[in-house]
Amino acid sequence: MMNLQASRAMLMRLSHLSCLLLCGIATHLSAAETRTVLTRDNTEITLNVYPAEGTQLLIWQTHEAGVQNADHQLAEQLAKHGIEVWIPELLEAYFLPATQSSMDRVPTAAYTRLLNEARITNKQIILGASGRGVIPVLRGARLWQLENTDNHVLQGVVMLSPNLFVETPDPGLSGQLMPIATATNLPIILMQPDKSPFFWKLEQTTSALRKGGSEVMNWRLANLRDRFYFRPDADDTEKDTTGLLWQTMADAIGILGKKPVMSHPAVARLAKESTPREGKKDRVLTVYRGNSTPPPLQLPSLDKQTIDLAKLRGKVVVVNFWASWCPPCVYEMPSMQRLQSKLSDKPFTILGVNMAEDETAIRSFIDEKVKVTFPILLDKNGAALKRWKVFAFPTTYVIDKKGKIRYALFGGLEWDTTDILKKINGLLAE
Repeated sequence: MMNLQASRAMLMRLSHLSCLLLCGIATHLSAAETRTVLTRDNTEITLNVYPAEGTQLLIWQTHEAGVQNADHQLAEQLAKHGIEVWIPELLEAYFLPATQSSMDRVPTAAYTRLLNEARITNKQIILGASGRGVIPVLRGARLWQLENTDNHVLQGVVMLSPNLFVETPDPGLSGQLMPIATATNLPIILMQPDKSPFFWKLEQTTSALRKGGSEVMNWRLANLRDRFYFRPDADDTEKDTTGLLWQTMADAIGILGKKPVMSHPAVARLAKESTPREGKKDRVLTVYRGNSTPPPLQLPSLDKQTIDLAKLRGKVVVVNFWASWCPPCVYEMPSMQRLQSKLSDKPFTILGVNMAEDETAIRSFIDEKVKVTFPILLDKNGAALKRWKVFAFPTTYVIDKKGKIRYALFGGLEWDTTDILKKINGLLAE
């Protein structure tokens, strides 16, 4: 896996011009043209076109959060350097809200219409997508390939933090990928930030994409979170990398443009689609319905002790998987400490399992941002995370005195509420 962070210093030197442009020193950037594309069902799709004289065209499907200023800035920079960019307003065209589930509802034929329009340019077509936006892109590309025998102009896909899972599963269950993940045959460059739950699911995603015949190249984006390029809470590293995102995208487009024409056809049959749950799952500590026997958990603590969950029988134990870069994790930690303090005279403890962060960074976080007295365990290589099938951060399990999982949830929570105390005191009384 390529580590792009290691080359950032070199890119900053080579990309001095882009820095000037982004800082507003340059006097001109490529202006967008607005076009309308009419689909077969007479839906009008607004298309933001950033023209360029080069031979490559990127159709960029934005994140499910909707089109961001950062998307337009990315397109401007790529067009300035010879790559034409189209940004379709698919959610707007179908009156869909900017939510994760909306991307699943974009008609596949709408995207094939865009590809037919793009073919008229006689340019190499590169597809790009962020987050959940990969779903309509891959579905549309597959259908277009099946409908067009002369599809050699379609060179591949650039994926940024892709989310191809049906939904976030309940704690302890494996995530299920959308069927299109195994029905894709285009060359793919997958850019994945490593401060992300999806980084730990990269092997599953990559394996599925390769099953359909795709050649997949994984590019690790070090020290970045998902949506880093338009996060309102972006840190300095994320802001710096955003300024160079156009260069990273241009590199990926250049590599895909040199790939040989595919010799194998697109997958003809697509498995039945799964239907995700509507709306967001309630953040409530619910009864655990999986295998009640927890996976092994034996890890070193920040205090240089080895903590073994199996040796904590007779105590109620809250096992919390967290990371310092995860806002909901940071939000809930003070309430966890209050819970620990309220139950300090009971056979109760919390184990905070940190996800593969640098020990120095963890100490700094604990000392400066949240002061906790319960043990912080170090899952340095993510092995515990994988054994416990942690899909989202934070994920928490409540273990009873017999060592069985009784409650679980993913997402942040206030842990010292009356409802939580009632449930935990109920376990303590058993």
